[in-house]
Amino acid sequence: MAPGKPGKSTGASEDPSVTLFREYLRIDTVHPKPDYDAAVQFLERVGTDLGLACQKVEVCQGRVVLILTWQGTKPHLRSILLNSHTDVVPVFEEHWTYPPFEAVKDLQGNIYARGAQDMKCVSIQYLEAIRRLKAEGKCFARTIHLTFVPDEEVGGHKGMEMFVQRPEFRALNVGFALDEGLASPSDTYSVFYGEKSPWCKDKSEVHGLKSDSSLTLGDVTSLNLTMLEGGVSFNVVPSEMAASFDIRIPPTVDLKAFEEQVAAWCRGAGDGVTYEFHQKCMDQHVTSTEESDPWWKAFSGVCRDMKLQLKLEIFPAATDSRYIRAAGHPAIGFSPMNRTPVLLHDHNEFLNEQVFLRGIDIYAHLLAALASVPPLPAEG
Repeated sequence: MAPGKPGKSTGASEDPSVTLFREYLRIDTVHPKPDYDAAVQFLERVGTDLGLACQKVEVCQGRVVLILTWQGTKPHLRSILLNSHTDVVPVFEEHWTYPPFEAVKDLQGNIYARGAQDMKCVSIQYLEAIRRLKAEGKCFARTIHLTFVPDEEVGGHKGMEMFVQRPEFRALNVGFALDEGLASPSDTYSVFYGEKSPWCKDKSEVHGLKSDSSLTLGDVTSLNLTMLEGGVSFNVVPSEMAASFDIRIPPTVDLKAFEEQVAAWCRGAGDGVTYEFHQKCMDQHVTSTEESDPWWKAFSGVCRDMKLQLKLEIFPAATDSRYIRAAGHPAIGFSPMNRTPVLLHDHNEFLNEQVFLRGIDIYAHLLAALASVPPLPAEG
């Protein structure tokens, strides 16, 4: 979908939800210096306007998790957690058609901004779905919590990884969580029930991906060389070289056996070749997608009723869902964006306003179903 001409920045005809989305996109939360204070203030303002309770938890200096809460009528039941992150990845502005933090909307309704897909859209869709449900006078048995976390794009180590270890997280009494997914260029909606373990292509994996059309990138191990360091001059042999690899491993792979393979490669390369891990995630939890599971039954039932075609996948990268699952809570990655090119972390990231608005409708139905899941045996 080629960029069109810029449209009006605001106007009486623009849906207020879209206007709010574009306002959030203009907050510069790009690494390495994200303006987290501005993002938290904005989201707190919206939450207060919706009558949601607000709590701020500083997990470490300068890293605040914002929690907005819609109390259920039976607060002892396990809650629904809606997670999203406030930070976005860097941009190369020379490759963008429009400035990446102006949220320009073209005449086709495409909104261009860093974070349009990843994942400021989902944050606002959560909030606007709750606005709609409240306006309809709805209330539900289960409490709904929204968490807005920092630093996901740099591994979540000063965000969700620390937050799940705190008493404030345990007090949320989470039963089921929703987090980010990916856009889908087809009619289907991608749903992620697990993800690769990040440990920072070999030819056999590439061959497997090409030879089996049922496989996705999330089903195979990916290994990419991302940094090379060493050397002082083109005519001097360096005394030391370092290579950094970004490895993403699906939950079907034996992690112990994989590390043994890495060690064997280094031994085979000769003396003095060593390795260490900058990040080594050992968690391989996946979320049930069996119809006997009450959470999945509620989620999939809504999708069937709304005639949404789902494609179940392993997430090809890593999100904060891995920390939520590791803490013992089922989590689904889902961003309701179909017929949309996958542009997270890419130039000219955009989302069409009609796709965005459709997502609000989808979330409104999902939240109503999930927050109405009958008491489970363990809940009394």
